[in-house]
Amino acid sequence: MKKHFSAKAKWLIAIAVLLAVLVTVAAALNAARPGESLIQTMLTPFRSAASGLVRQAERYYDYIFKYESLEAENKALKDRIVEMEEDVRSADSLQRENERLHRLLGLMEEHEDYKPPVPAYIISWVDSSWKSAFTIAKGTNAGVHEGLVAITEYGQVVGLVTEAGPNWATVTTVLDSALGISATVASTGYNGVVEGALATGSQGLLRMNYLPTDSVLRNNDQVLTTGSTVYPRGLIIGYITDADFDQTGVAKYALLRPAAELDELEQVFIITEYDNQ
Repeated sequence: MKKHFSAKAKWLIAIAVLLAVLVTVAAALNAARPGESLIQTMLTPFRSAASGLVRQAERYYDYIFKYESLEAENKALKDRIVEMEEDVRSADSLQRENERLHRLLGLMEEHEDYKPPVPAYIISWVDSSWKSAFTIAKGTNAGVHEGLVAITEYGQVVGLVTEAGPNWATVTTVLDSALGISATVASTGYNGVVEGALATGSQGLLRMNYLPTDSVLRNNDQVLTTGSTVYPRGLIIGYITDADFDQTGVAKYALLRPAAELDELEQVFIITEYDNQ
């Protein structure tokens, strides 16, 4: 790399060289002329000044090269740190995925009627106040198509595949009012239909409609899928947080907290085949 000196550095080097030349010439003349002691006395301050300037110029020159060397080394170290941080993130991601797969294996042991689900990472979310959906990095090439259920490794319902391409698919979550899931209260057997409560203004909650008027509902009661041609039986939808009569006064409804923590999802599992007999 070509080095560029400042004007001050150039002047210092030029003066140092000039003085060094003068000292050399003077020394040569001394060898041929008398009065050497007097000349030596006169030249000594100039020699000292010349030596000092030369040393300062050398230090300045060395500093330029050393600074650029340190700068290059610093950049290399920063690049290495970025690589190491990326390695750590990759290792953490692999560890989390490994833990999810272990939990999923336990779920498959409980539900032998499920074919092993297709794992898929979430790559983007739909940014909307009236729709809840996200895109995954798996599609028809991996056996993912419309009408399949997305769950967590714990068997919690996340949503339904509503659109699919060769290497991507859209999953509409349980929070979306467009979905309706046949469900039952695990502790009592009361049946109803669970829908997203976005349309009713209950952000982040689900609503279980068409419950019997005399149904007794308790907070934290677990709500499960009853089983259908779309949703396998026994998947966890959510937990009751509140209940009341609907506008007709004939039936009850319950508000649910979704079992799946949608805000923290990184990966989902798509059930492609199951036996609901």
